[in-house]
Amino acid sequence: MARFSRIEVALKMNETGMVPVFYNKDPEVCKAVVKACYDGGVRVFEFTNRGDFATLVFAELNKWAIENCPEMIMGVGSVVDEATAAMYIALGTNFIVSPLIDEGTAKVCNKRKIAWSPGCGSVTEIGKAHELGAEVVKIFPGSQVGGPSFVKAVKGPMPWTSIMPTGGVTPTEDNLKAWIEAGSTCVGMGSQLFPKEILAEKNYNYITDKCKEALQIIKKYKTN
Repeated sequence: MARFSRIEVALKMNETGMVPVFYNKDPEVCKAVVKACYDGGVRVFEFTNRGDFATLVFAELNKWAIENCPEMIMGVGSVVDEATAAMYIALGTNFIVSPLIDEGTAKVCNKRKIAWSPGCGSVTEIGKAHELGAEVVKIFPGSQVGGPSFVKAVKGPMPWTSIMPTGGVTPTEDNLKAWIEAGSTCVGMGSQLFPKEILAEKNYNYITDKCKEALQIIKKYKTN
């Protein structure tokens, strides 16, 4: 079962301001990346459900993280249906992230008090996500939906909304400043944080340094 409550997940997302998003079919690569992020100060990590046997990779990774990165809140993304969500809940995920709104997924997460962040692309979808119990909503794909200006516009009439943009987020000061100052609770960051050549070289110190740098930038511009 989950080690962290959905309240703890939401609070840690807000506190740290960044959620790395990563998948690799090799559990050892995943472990090295999680450890590199952990050493860089990351405390919320999204493993994406992208490949064959991804559930088996996560099962091994999550058990390893509990022992080796005890403060890391491990979650799963790219979940589009309740059956997949249920599988990952059985494997101890602490939160579920979806690219879309699926009511079945919301129900199974709520039954187990698991944090659920669905992908939204409009104010209406954000309102629906709130109705279904989402604390932090994912804006996806972030840059295509409207970028930081979309976040700022949403926060005007709905200031209580907690937003996590994913897609179009890069670990640069200008980019992170724009997202955070627009009112993002946290940002999801994938390939920009894990360049293919860095993974090929197994240069995990690069990932640690990038995480430290990104978290420092976010802290600089975050006001709450």
